[in-house]
Amino acid sequence: MERTFTALKPDAVKRGLMGKIIERFEQKGYKIVAMKMMNVSKELAAKHYEEHLGKPFYNDLINYITSGPVVAMVVEGENVILGTRHIVGKTNPDEADVGSIRADFCMTKEYNSIHASDSIESAKREISLWFRDDEICDNYKTSLELLMGV
Repeated sequence: MERTFTALKPDAVKRGLMGKIIERFEQKGYKIVAMKMMNVSKELAAKHYEEHLGKPFYNDLINYITSGPVVAMVVEGENVILGTRHIVGKTNPDEADVGSIRADFCMTKEYNSIHASDSIESAKREISLWFRDDEICDNYKTSLELLMGV
């Protein structure tokens, strides 16, 4: 089973969109195996966005992700990375597919409400940055898994 990392960014938390966004993943049949609300330190933000170091928007990313609470999650399911990217939508909400999180809830590219890993490698790296192994609770079955006999 594949895993990905997602984070509801400060604007989603401040606007009270957590439940509506999390519901999208559950409705798809994905399993949330870890979740926590936290204030992101500058150090964690720098590690998370290290690939953008030196780019003109780097400081804006750090300032935004540390501006308020974030809900970090590990989501599990078949082809969950690709599926999650589809649910989330393109970075620019004006270009995101109708029905995606960003098309439905975001007003600007800079405040796009959610992060989702873009590859298996980045998912593994990001999960390890944000969660310890003992924080992942994969020892339960969802109602969908029980129904399917998985």
